[in-house]
Amino acid sequence: MKHAALEIFVGEWAVTAELPDDTSAPAVRSVFEWILDGAYLAQRTEVNILGVPDSLAIVAPGPAGYTQHYYNSRGVSRLYTMTFDGRVWTLTRDSADFSPLDFTQRFTGTFTPDHNRIDGAWEKAMPGADWTLDFALTYTRIT
Repeated sequence: MKHAALEIFVGEWAVTAELPDDTSAPAVRSVFEWILDGAYLAQRTEVNILGVPDSLAIVAPGPAGYTQHYYNSRGVSRLYTMTFDGRVWTLTRDSADFSPLDFTQRFTGTFTPDHNRIDGAWEKAMPGADWTLDFALTYTRIT
């Protein structure tokens, strides 16, 4: 039972992070694939940068879009509310889940018209503070 709107994600991507201090991290590999007979979309990200965790995210349909279950090699587990309108991808974490909510997070990524790149950014907000850029990400399709 594939969710047709998410098919655009399927494939291998090179991901480059642009950090707030104007440095760029080396590209990492991220693969989106259908799992469990197409019931869920999995995103596996392998990072070969010391101190940066590998991760696995599983996207499931939810009542108002999707829920992304996120896990990383540091043992972090989080739930994000996810939306996707065919062009703009959003992830938001604004309530405690498997761990306390020390700060609010949101990601917004936009597909280019040819669907071969996603330009996005993670932002965070400490309690009572405005949103600030955490880091920008560019996904470039490999396959």
